[in-house]
Amino acid sequence: MFRRVLIANRGEIALRIIRACRELGIETVAVYSEADRESLHVAFADSSVCIGGASPTQSYLNIKNIIAAAEISDADAIHPGYGFLAENATFAKICEECGFTFIGPSPEHIDLMGNKSNAKETMKKLGVPVVPGSDGPIKDAKEALNFAKKIGFPVMIKASAGGGGKGMRMAHNDITFLKNFETAKMEAKNAFGNDEVYIEKLIEDPRHIEIQVFGDGKGKGLHFFERECSIQRRHQKLLEEAPSIAIDDATRKKMGEVSANAIAQLKYKNAGTIEYLLDKHGNFYFMEMNTRIQVEHPITEMITGIDLVKLQLIVAAKGEIPFNQEDIKLNGHAIEFRINAEDPEKFTPSPGLIKAYYIPGGFGVRVDSAAYQDYYIPPFYDSMVAKLIVHGRDRTEAIERGKRCLKEFVVEGVKTTIPLHEKILENHHFIAGNIATDFLDKHFK
Repeated sequence: MFRRVLIANRGEIALRIIRACRELGIETVAVYSEADRESLHVAFADSSVCIGGASPTQSYLNIKNIIAAAEISDADAIHPGYGFLAENATFAKICEECGFTFIGPSPEHIDLMGNKSNAKETMKKLGVPVVPGSDGPIKDAKEALNFAKKIGFPVMIKASAGGGGKGMRMAHNDITFLKNFETAKMEAKNAFGNDEVYIEKLIEDPRHIEIQVFGDGKGKGLHFFERECSIQRRHQKLLEEAPSIAIDDATRKKMGEVSANAIAQLKYKNAGTIEYLLDKHGNFYFMEMNTRIQVEHPITEMITGIDLVKLQLIVAAKGEIPFNQEDIKLNGHAIEFRINAEDPEKFTPSPGLIKAYYIPGGFGVRVDSAAYQDYYIPPFYDSMVAKLIVHGRDRTEAIERGKRCLKEFVVEGVKTTIPLHEKILENHHFIAGNIATDFLDKHFK
């Protein structure tokens, strides 16, 4: 096992990794920007190193400074968390070249799955169902339009190197296609430095379902069931559930087996998430793969009883997964609420001083947060204040527990998404499980 791990991240995920390391007897090194001197991950780590200014480019995206921090702190390994450099193949490669174990997949797999068109072609060859679409990027607008007509409108235009909804445009006819094709290319260029886009058939009223997977890098692949991630704003997840009530046992088994088999064939190592679109008829299609731990990993932990961050550390250190597929059991229902410092109607950021902070507790309740009373939420990073996770014997109990906890949750001084979550839990469409990726647009305009 590792002696000392540097955590190349901040906030609640850095604190989450610190806790997993401590339970495994591993020392931790926190890195922080000048804006994060008073952060809990700095206070809770065994040691800490300032790596630059408040801007992410000066600190959490500064590879040179992070590697220097690992060297001076004599770390064995580096955990990237999620976001920032977590899916940066260059960073993973530099870590390994400098003698640090990167707690994640290989640079090759990060690179492969980081390009959506290449990822789609790879998964297709591995027997994973994919949405009908172009074989790689299409640069010419006329060629792209002809292809869109061939597979039939509506279609999605997507950035090849995209993520987070950037470089993504919908088109229902010739006119909107040509306009949105150029817009998507421009957005992709500005966001990722790469203007390549590809065309995909639009699956109408889809659900966003993802499968948590793990591999040992030698041909063993496991799945940890699915998560329902359909409730989103601006293509960013807001509330997640596990398992999905839209999936029957046969579909659940098939999705899990297809996903685990792909991981095994790839000889993928460590944690990953394969994301799918599920249509009205129960057909599922590969969308993308995230080569890191996910924000919503706690709901999978709650329904399986398995610490996924500890498992990341064990797989990275020992190259093995200490159990098999039949050991992973599904138990109850879990819901995660992302409590963001945002206006709950406009979703504009609301940084500032937290004047009062009280988190809920009780049976089946978990809060992952790095916030506290008198903590100043800086405007430079993601707006997440906390993740509230509830677990129940079934979905009804989880919803009722969520309602109770949201009423107990106190965050004063900044606006948060708590009121929106309360409205969602009272919505009869949500209660009935009638949700899709346009749920908020349909019911909360």
